[in-house]
Amino acid sequence: MAAKKILMITGDFTEDYETMVPFQALLMAGHTVHAACPGKKAGERVRTAIHDFEGDQTYSEKPGHNFTLNAEFDSLRAEDYDALVIPGGRAPEYLRLNPKVIAAVQHFFTADKPVAAICHGAQLLAAAGVLRGRSCSAYPACAPEVRAAGGEYAEIPIDRATTDGKLVTAPAWPAHPDWLAQFLRVLGTRLEP
Repeated sequence: MAAKKILMITGDFTEDYETMVPFQALLMAGHTVHAACPGKKAGERVRTAIHDFEGDQTYSEKPGHNFTLNAEFDSLRAEDYDALVIPGGRAPEYLRLNPKVIAAVQHFFTADKPVAAICHGAQLLAAAGVLRGRSCSAYPACAPEVRAAGGEYAEIPIDRATTDGKLVTAPAWPAHPDWLAQFLRVLGTRLEP
């Protein structure tokens, strides 16, 4: 297996599990993962939020861990990466306002590179204009954005993921096992027992 260089675009109030779990799992699988946030340097932190499903009309939100970045977004080049990961949470809501973030996301689609997005990560995909004609799962509240961007919203169970070409998406963190397994397959990663 050839190790891949993966960019994770994240920001303050990213969802805790959706940032930490894929970051650690992809490192464990032998890949290099650079977690970066516009306006912050390597060694600085983003605050995370824990979103949980407790029977209310939407998820609850609690303070999460501080997540330490290991790359500086403002000096990186998307062209230097093999794949992209977009966690959910509230970060995509404001990250989509940054033209360099939008250009980076568009690069991965134009270059036909693997992309994994989960939950509210679809907000960033929709803003980048890369969903037209693609099937995409997301947190159900993001379904209107997926459809408005010309995508087909994949209504799947919360613990499942879906792949459309090199785009792997899922509704929320309960899908991590399926989402990460599908992303590893798209990356060409084989884990030996």
